[in-house]
Amino acid sequence: MVRYTTLTGSIILGLVVAFSSLFLISCENEFSPKPKGFNRIELPDPAYIQLPDSLPYKFSYSAFAKISSDSSWISERYWIDLTYPELGATIQMTYKSIGNEKKILAEYLADSYNLTSKHNVKAYAIDEAVVNLANGGQATIMELSGEVPSPFQFHVTDSVNHFLRAALYFKTATKNDSLAPVINYVKNDMMRMLNTLEWND
Repeated sequence: MVRYTTLTGSIILGLVVAFSSLFLISCENEFSPKPKGFNRIELPDPAYIQLPDSLPYKFSYSAFAKISSDSSWISERYWIDLTYPELGATIQMTYKSIGNEKKILAEYLADSYNLTSKHNVKAYAIDEAVVNLANGGQATIMELSGEVPSPFQFHVTDSVNHFLRAALYFKTATKNDSLAPVINYVKNDMMRMLNTLEWND
């Protein structure tokens, strides 16, 4: 009876030691999930074509973008979308005629700034700059940092007849950090649009 008890106790003690060893070993190798990877984005070499003459403005735009009329319920004549099907990006362009009315121009400028400021909820920062264009004009560009749906926008006017606004949008939940190469790619296209801009009077 004593031997049986001693043998049983030895077995139990051995099992306790074995399980304790396994527990300690498993604790040494803590599980840490791998960070979520980002999809590799293949960007084509830039290529450009000319916008049709049927609009009151023209510029060179990406050969990889498709033109369509703005289909929103508030759309107006000469509003277009430049969509990059492979990149999930769209440049929404709105055009307004000024008619040499300074008051109307001031309203359009105010609307443009108001639309940009609506992103303040998610934007870490909004950097605004006035840039000189190759055609001798000037444009105001806005770069938005943070998880905003529109990271780059601009407006440009001849202060007399024409006002044009553009905003880059992505229809995806992907973080803007991972979209940085695409944002920069389309941003360069938008800057080319500005620098080749001409008004059709």
